[in-house]
Amino acid sequence: MGADEADQDLDYRFTLANERTFLAWIRTALALIAGGVAVVQLVPALTIPGVRHGLGMALTTSGGVLAVLAVLRWRAVQAAMQKGAELPRSLMPVLLGGAIVALTIALIVVIAVQP
Repeated sequence: MGADEADQDLDYRFTLANERTFLAWIRTALALIAGGVAVVQLVPALTIPGVRHGLGMALTTSGGVLAVLAVLRWRAVQAAMQKGAELPRSLMPVLLGGAIVALTIALIVVIAVQP
């Protein structure tokens, strides 16, 4: 089976499902970026200097990294489907979950030490 045949045999529903997954990751990235902006602009100043801006930067950076990883994941899955290969594994859910847990713990500590 040549490359043209593999492309022709690819069910468009799989391509659309891959795009929907990509868009879900992009929505999550945008939410993280918006959360970072909101923290910096809307959260009142904390007694620990720089925490608000640090948290905002962490959220915004996480969103940017997630957007890049989403594009790379979409391309890898699309290429695997076109080749008829096994789909690549992804660490994105684990990394995102771990980052959110770490940010949450850090925020709980900051809130706990606030007077």
